[in-house]
Amino acid sequence: MPHAVVLLSGGLDSATCLAIAREQGYSISALSFDYGQRHNAELAAARRIAKALQVEDHRVMRLDLGLIGGSALTDAGIAVPEEESEGIPVTYVPARNTVFLSFALGLAEVTGAQDIFIGVNAVDYSGYPDCRPEYIAAFTRVANLATKAGVEGGLMHIRTPLIDLSKADIIRTGLRLGLDYGLTVSCYQADDDGSACGRCDACRLRRKGFSDAGVADPTRYAP
Repeated sequence: MPHAVVLLSGGLDSATCLAIAREQGYSISALSFDYGQRHNAELAAARRIAKALQVEDHRVMRLDLGLIGGSALTDAGIAVPEEESEGIPVTYVPARNTVFLSFALGLAEVTGAQDIFIGVNAVDYSGYPDCRPEYIAAFTRVANLATKAGVEGGLMHIRTPLIDLSKADIIRTGLRLGLDYGLTVSCYQADDDGSACGRCDACRLRRKGFSDAGVADPTRYAP
C-alpha cells in the first residue's frame, strides 16, 4: 500500500482530497496546521474528518504566521471582506501553501511517502497565487531538487486532484465517496462552534457550489 501525506485544513476541499486519496488506496498521514488563524473551528473540523475517514496518523503542527501578518486570516486588525473585490483578496496568507507544502515534504521524507495531496483549486477559488497549476509545477521541481529522496531517485509528486474541478463537481465527488460535508468548516470567520457567517468569500463559494450541484447545503450558519 503506497503512503501519502494529505494536507487537511478542515474545509470542504481538503476533506474531499483526503477522501480521494483514501479511495485510491493510500495509507495516509494527514497534516493540519495551527498557524495563528482567526479561529480554531477548522482544526476541530479537521479532527472530525480524520476520525470519520479512519485516518490513524493525523498530526497538527503549530506555527505562528501571525508574526508575519499581512492577512485578514492571521491579523485581527484586518477585517475579513464580506463583499466581492478585485485582485488578490486580503484573505490571502503570504506564502501559506509554500510553508505548508514544505512541512508536508519533510513529513513525506520521514514516512517514506512519495505523494503529497493538497486541495488547491484554480476554477472556483479566490484568486490566490499559490493555488495555480504553474505554482504546483514549480514546487514539484523544488521538492525533487531539495530532498534526499529526490536526489536518490525517489520522485516526489504533488497531487492536486481538485485543481480543474468546479466547486459543484468537487462536492459531487465527495458525496460519491460518502463524505459528510456537515463535518467541514470553510468560513473565514466561523464562530467557536463552527457556525459560518454566510457572507465571506469562502461562504459564498461554498454556498454556490452546493446550489450548482443541486444538493442541500449542510452548513450551519450563525443567526
